[in-house]
Amino acid sequence: MKSIIKNTMILTVITIISGLMLGLVYDVTKEPIAIQKNNEKASAYSQVFPDASSFTEDAEINLGLSNDILNANGYTEQVIDEVLAAKDESGTTLGHVMTVTTKEGYGGDIVLSLGITNEGLLNSIEILSINETAGLGMKAAENEFMSQFTNKNVAKFAYVKNEAVADYEIDAISGATITTNAVVNGVNAGIAYATQISADGGVQNE
Repeated sequence: MKSIIKNTMILTVITIISGLMLGLVYDVTKEPIAIQKNNEKASAYSQVFPDASSFTEDAEINLGLSNDILNANGYTEQVIDEVLAAKDESGTTLGHVMTVTTKEGYGGDIVLSLGITNEGLLNSIEILSINETAGLGMKAAENEFMSQFTNKNVAKFAYVKNEAVADYEIDAISGATITTNAVVNGVNAGIAYATQISADGGVQNE
């Protein structure tokens, strides 16, 4: 009986110490991880909007309305996480960069960054986070796939299993149509929201 009580106490102490250590490690690493993610996002924004010299908050945009806009356009599994104004050296807004999360990935959420000009031109996309199947869905992060979205001014993309011909068509990744669909819908959600920004369709603060 004493042995059982002793072992229980030892296990309890070990559990408490382990919990404290995990909490300490989390506190120590939380800030560096956040800084790294912000640096990665800033780098991605520079990639998708190379003509911009700075990225700042747009006081006229009410991001809280983004879900309503996406839902109205049929993008119920996508979220606009952030939108910043892309400005040139004189402070003129050239367009916007945004972070979009699409929840339709085969392996979980896929996080994208997009750069879209005031004229509706999609400069390019970058993938910030992806956890798809190696050799299949992970090809979405390769330039061969992502470059299909570069310098396109279309209202909406669609993927095809045969060779893409039109500007709005994207060659699907062989064996990874779920991933392809997720990325395409993520990009389309960003385009839909950017279109509303340009049209002032209820995304601005009163």
